[in-house]
Amino acid sequence: MCYLQATTSYCLHITRDSSLSLHGFTNVDWASSIDDHKSTSGFLVYLGSTPISRKSEKQRIVARSSIEAKYKALTDGTAKILWICTLLSELQLPSSFITTLWCDNLGATFLSVNPVFYTYTKHVEIDYHLVCDRLAKHEIQVRFISSKDQLTDVLTKSLPPASFAFFGSKLQVESSPLTWRGIL
Repeated sequence: MCYLQATTSYCLHITRDSSLSLHGFTNVDWASSIDDHKSTSGFLVYLGSTPISRKSEKQRIVARSSIEAKYKALTDGTAKILWICTLLSELQLPSSFITTLWCDNLGATFLSVNPVFYTYTKHVEIDYHLVCDRLAKHEIQVRFISSKDQLTDVLTKSLPPASFAFFGSKLQVESSPLTWRGIL
């Protein structure tokens, strides 16, 4: 409640951008729930430099490894990007760029491009095939990003104020003189 009260004046600043390139970030706070040890996953999707979609939720399964949890988040991000690509195409705004998904787990990154690792994780078979299929069609690419640059930390973890301010600026969240109370 303190967080919500302190951030009521924050808003998302959307800029005009001529780029129709999509890129996304996926992350997980593995086994973070004290009650059931389920992970909290999140993704952010950008169109050009503007964040257009985000999600943070507890995963429905208990992941047996951080790679499994991260790969599930990668799959969720892939599914959302595919939906956005379809929407852009229907609006006759097709993107000619390969979408990049940034993941801060080398194991999940290697799993997405190397089927040799697949035999050790049969319990993520459906997720594997979704991402692998899109990689093979050159619709997406998966790249590693350092944990310190992982923008989705703000959706999956409790952060100190300095980190929150840093990530908030990257997400184009800023304090505004207009608040919802002032608008309504």
